[in-house]
Amino acid sequence: MKLLNVDGTSVAVDQEGFLVDLTDWSEPVAEALAQAEGISLEPEHWEVLRVLREFHQEFQLSPATRPLIKYTALKLGPEKGNSMHLNRLFKGTPAKLAAKLAGLPKPSNCI
Repeated sequence: MKLLNVDGTSVAVDQEGFLVDLTDWSEPVAEALAQAEGISLEPEHWEVLRVLREFHQEFQLSPATRPLIKYTALKLGPEKGNSMHLNRLFKGTPAKLAAKLAGLPKPSNCI
């Protein structure tokens, strides 16, 4: 287990950087997780992170890539719910990286 410093508070993350306690998530935590990945969160990142959190709330799991694309297209439209857009935002691993930044568990089919 590692600790991530967020505004003077320590937040526990596992070896891959996923939150140990999902209730620790906040926007500053997402910013810190993104910074550790070399990403600066822009409004289009936040849209996807919010959609992911909705998906998790509805289904109690983190989506794999295909369900993530379909759900994002349903919520944000096809121009944002497609693999090219999501891969560009999340370095080619949208399901895994976006779940991490959204404070969700690693999708079960991700290595």
